[in-house]
Amino acid sequence: MTATPPPLARGLADLVGESHVRTAAAERATYARDGLPIHRRVPGVVVLPGTRDELIAVVRLLAAHGVPFVPRGAGTGLSGGALADERAVLVVLTRLARILRIDPVNRVAVVEPGVVNARLSTAAAPHGLRYAPDPSSQTACTLGGNVAENSGGPHCLKYGVTANHVLALEVVLATGAVVELGSPGGEPWGPDLVGLFVGSEGNFGIATRITVRLQPVPPAVLTLLADFGSVRTAGEAVSAVIASGIVPAALEMMDQSCIRAVEDSVYAAGYPRDAAAVLLVELDGSSEGAVREDAGSVEQLLRAHGARSVRSAADPRERERLWQGRKKAFGALGRLDRDLLVQDAVVPRSTLPDVLETIGRIAATYQLVVSNVFHAGDGNLHPNISFDARVPGLRARVEAASGEIMRACIAAGGTITGEHGIGLDKLGYMPLIFDPDSLAAMRALRRVFDPEERVNPGKVIPVHACREWSGVRNAEWGVRSAPNRAPSDNSALRIPHSALAP
Repeated sequence: MTATPPPLARGLADLVGESHVRTAAAERATYARDGLPIHRRVPGVVVLPGTRDELIAVVRLLAAHGVPFVPRGAGTGLSGGALADERAVLVVLTRLARILRIDPVNRVAVVEPGVVNARLSTAAAPHGLRYAPDPSSQTACTLGGNVAENSGGPHCLKYGVTANHVLALEVVLATGAVVELGSPGGEPWGPDLVGLFVGSEGNFGIATRITVRLQPVPPAVLTLLADFGSVRTAGEAVSAVIASGIVPAALEMMDQSCIRAVEDSVYAAGYPRDAAAVLLVELDGSSEGAVREDAGSVEQLLRAHGARSVRSAADPRERERLWQGRKKAFGALGRLDRDLLVQDAVVPRSTLPDVLETIGRIAATYQLVVSNVFHAGDGNLHPNISFDARVPGLRARVEAASGEIMRACIAAGGTITGEHGIGLDKLGYMPLIFDPDSLAAMRALRRVFDPEERVNPGKVIPVHACREWSGVRNAEWGVRSAPNRAPSDNSALRIPHSALAP
């Protein structure tokens, strides 16, 4: 039984067509999870608008009824951030999948939020361009979701995360107002509203159009695979490479558990199964000579710090195979057990050897299988715990181990997320790194964009941890009796800078 009123479902069907509204229990259950399987929420209604105008009309209808809603892209997220419960409408954006414009002269593209990440690079390739951020899920994840999570990827070490590539956004707010943030021509004056929106995890509204920066495809690329007899020496090699001043395009690490899962799967890449860890190092640049010179220096550093062997991909096909093994590693880990908890913390690179050994000790203490595959170059760890939640008491052990891992990362000078976001999964960790006043400031900022907190409610900020202050509801969010009314037209508005004043 859904808590969403039937008249609302009928109104949504009038806007987008009956075939694009899901109300049956089995249909709604399809959207109960994202890429992190440990959280489950079944939405009251699912709606799939097909155009920008339909999306705006849907949001305005929800505003008129005072109904909470959750934006969702491809559902590849790993924090439970795109889940809606029965009190909310799930707004799925995968039908808004048009690349509206590619401008090769100015190296800019304008896309709808449902465009798949890898598809943009494919479309830009004839112009010698690409979209640089490359999450491991890039063949499935959408750019709207990337914007919401400020997604990274292996090549963010050199080229930066999503925030470094978004120039402008058109956004529909919870009220149905349409606003423009940023400037497609460069840096706008005033506050960086695009920077605020990117990474806001759907708490501020929905991006309807996204203007991104494109990068030239590097003429020369060389990929190295190094294997090590211990995780510690691999971690030390990472610090040595970065300290040398050479900035690889990517520097990724996998431990033995992950290596074997990949090699046992359809994604087998030729990684040495007996290695305690491997490093995948990619260098690129404008000339083959310069790249080979850097690769020679990196190889010397890797061998000096314990690499048993270092080999380079012989051709583009082998390079693609090496990268497929890395990018499909999360899928390969599904072979190890029924359930998977994926963590996402960041630590200083210099602490990698110690933190990785600590994670190993925690896994042994709780008798759990933990596989590490991560962005070593920027210290973004992904410890993955494989388990079967049906075993009595096992989930509690997994959660306790996960908490110890996160606290160890914080103690090492790190933080609780690098790219997967807070969502539902990390709400309990927020008070470990932010005091109540800081959390209250974050919530106040959210309410500038969404005063009633109807967009993706219950995510990111643990409301019970905030200090009380006038005009703020408690953690039991609900529907107000007199919701704000939406504007009556589709015109785009610019947020006045006074709107951010205290």
